[in-house]
Amino acid sequence: MPLLEARNLTKHFPVKGGLLRPMGLVRAVDGINFTVPAGRTLGLVGESGCGKTTTAKLVLLLEEPTGGTIRFQGEDLQALEGDRLRAYRRSVQAVFQDPYASLNPRMRVRSIIAEPLVANDAVPGEGLRARVLELLDLVGLPERAADLFPHEFSGGQRQRIAIARALALSPKLVVLDEPVSALDVSIRAQILNLLRDLQDRLGLSYLFIAHDLAAVAHMSHTIAVMYLGKIVEVGDAPTVVRNPKHPYTMALFSAALPSHPDEQREEIILPGEVPSPLNPPSGCRFHPRCPSVMPRCATEEPQILPVEGRLTACHLYTEARQTLPV
Repeated sequence: MPLLEARNLTKHFPVKGGLLRPMGLVRAVDGINFTVPAGRTLGLVGESGCGKTTTAKLVLLLEEPTGGTIRFQGEDLQALEGDRLRAYRRSVQAVFQDPYASLNPRMRVRSIIAEPLVANDAVPGEGLRARVLELLDLVGLPERAADLFPHEFSGGQRQRIAIARALALSPKLVVLDEPVSALDVSIRAQILNLLRDLQDRLGLSYLFIAHDLAAVAHMSHTIAVMYLGKIVEVGDAPTVVRNPKHPYTMALFSAALPSHPDEQREEIILPGEVPSPLNPPSGCRFHPRCPSVMPRCATEEPQILPVEGRLTACHLYTEARQTLPV
C-alpha cells in the first residue's frame, strides 16, 4: 500500500463575471491519479499554471477537492476528523519556495523551529531546547543559529531553517513546492543534496514540485508530467528523462540544459501559448501546440496507457496499437 494515493483527483474553481454572474470553471486539476510510496520521491513537473501547486494544496488540505479521493496510509482524507485529522497534519509537512516569506521575521530561529512542537505538545518543556538544537544540526546549521533572526541568514540558510521546522514533528511525507527555485544556482545543489540525505537517514517521502527539470531528475524516483490539469506521462525518473514519449514531455526535456556538455539534443519549439484552464481545448488538451497532432486529437481525449515502461496519454501510441498485426 502506498503512503499517499490520489485517484481521479479534481479541483475546479468557479469564476464569476460582472454582477457576480458565473462565467465558468477553472479546471486547475482534472482527474489525476498518482501514488507516493514510503521513502520515495514523486516529482511533479509542468509549465506554470498546469496544476502542480493546486495539487500540493489538496494534499496539504489547504484546498478541498471538487472530486476524487486522496488516501494516506489507506485512509480517505475527507473522512478524517478529530485526532486522526491532527495526526495527518503532523505526518505531512511542507517546505515552500520563498524561505524568507515563510519565516516570521520577528521570531528568533529557536522559536520558529519550536513553534510546531509547542502547538502540538510534542516535546516536554525541558526537552524543547535539545530538540531544536538537534534539528539545527540535522540541517547543517550551528547551535548559535538558534538565537538569530531570519534576516541574518543567506537564502540557502533560511531554507535550511524551513526544512528544520518541517521536520520538527517527524513527518512521513514532506511536500516540497519549488524548494530551490528562489535560491542562487550555486546553493541549489547543496539544498537538494541535503534533502536526499535526510530522506535516506529518516525514511521520508517527498512530493517534489518544480519546473527545474534538472532538479526533478536529480531528486525523483518517479516523475509525473502535468499539462493543463492533466497528467500526460508518468514513469520511473530515468525512463522519462532519457526517453520521453509524450510530445509535451519531449518538448520540456529538449529545452532543459543537457547533463553533459557533449550531449547533443534537438530543441523542440512549441507554437502558441498554454490555453486557458477556463476553456481548455477539446480532445487532447495539448493538440493545439503538438507537433505530432492527428485529426482525432481534437475530438477524443486520450487514455493514459502503458507505453514502453511508463504510462502515457497520447493517441500516437493508441494508433500504433490499433495497427499492430493480430
